[in-house]
Amino acid sequence: MSAPTRTAPPPGTWRLAGPDGRSVLLHRRNMLVAGALAALLVLVAAACLGIGSTVLDPLRALRGLLGLGPPRDVLLVRDLRWPRVEAAAAVGAALGLAGVLMQTLARNRLATPDTVGLNNGATAFAVASVTAVSTSLLPSAMALTGAATAAALAFALSGGAGRQGYRFLVVGLGVGAVFGAVTNLMLSRSSIDAAGAAYPWTVGSLTVATPAGIAMLEIGLLACLPAALLLTRPLGVLRFTDGVAAGLGARVRTVRTAVLVTSVVCAGLAVAVAGPLGMVALVAPEAARKLTGPGVVPVVSSALAGGVLVLLADLAGRTLAAPIELPAGLVTAVVGGPYLLWLLLTTRTRRTP
Repeated sequence: MSAPTRTAPPPGTWRLAGPDGRSVLLHRRNMLVAGALAALLVLVAAACLGIGSTVLDPLRALRGLLGLGPPRDVLLVRDLRWPRVEAAAAVGAALGLAGVLMQTLARNRLATPDTVGLNNGATAFAVASVTAVSTSLLPSAMALTGAATAAALAFALSGGAGRQGYRFLVVGLGVGAVFGAVTNLMLSRSSIDAAGAAYPWTVGSLTVATPAGIAMLEIGLLACLPAALLLTRPLGVLRFTDGVAAGLGARVRTVRTAVLVTSVVCAGLAVAVAGPLGMVALVAPEAARKLTGPGVVPVVSSALAGGVLVLLADLAGRTLAAPIELPAGLVTAVVGGPYLLWLLLTTRTRRTP
């Protein structure tokens, strides 16, 4: 008996065959873009390790990171610069991942954790843990609770994020404004010391990143990234109307809940580590879509693009106005603000491309 013939994979894809005869189709351009962004992430991270008040060449930076160089280099690279690089890459990846999931879920390029209130909710709860509430809870735990609260309010008040994605966005803006006002109220009624301690969580800065917060974020990413990859195909189906998506076999309500939970975890943990780094969740997915092309939900590429963006923002904040250090959130806002205006002026449809 002759072996069954295999059909050629669709144009622009690779077929990855398994030992049991099953195969997986991989989007060629998406894989190439993800590989290029991963390489760029490594290069930018290396630049962040070497550039600062003391400039190190790549070999010295690598030896310092491995603990093989002079004690001064080891202290500078491994103890001072590497934690910030690690935090920046993880925070950017989490925000990029949350952004692409939220945009696809709401079918709106403007629906990000910034605009639907998740970041403001996380910030309000994190600031409360420092200024307004006598609690031993870490800001990371409180930030995750705040993001979940904001998402639940926006989702409930808008009636969901599917057919009413535009309403979800508008309601999220209102919820975010309320949480922003609560944050300002807490800061205005706090002592100077307490307000100063909470300030980094309002502007977005990697100086407040702690080893415990970074570890929690990395654990969250290890859980959320595979979940997002499993949701990629159902998310592609959700670009259609609910009726069409259900007809194609998608469990619409289950997928929406899973996407929302994943986004909340990523956004909440990212804010807990570095505060609300604005515009990252908007710019990173959009850049990934431009590179990968239409018809793909660029989960991995968005996460990598977010990591690159935050690393560059932190590097610029440390070096452009040295010896004064600019918060990374300020840099991302300066870059992302004009881009948001351009997007609002040029977008003719509310659906993600």
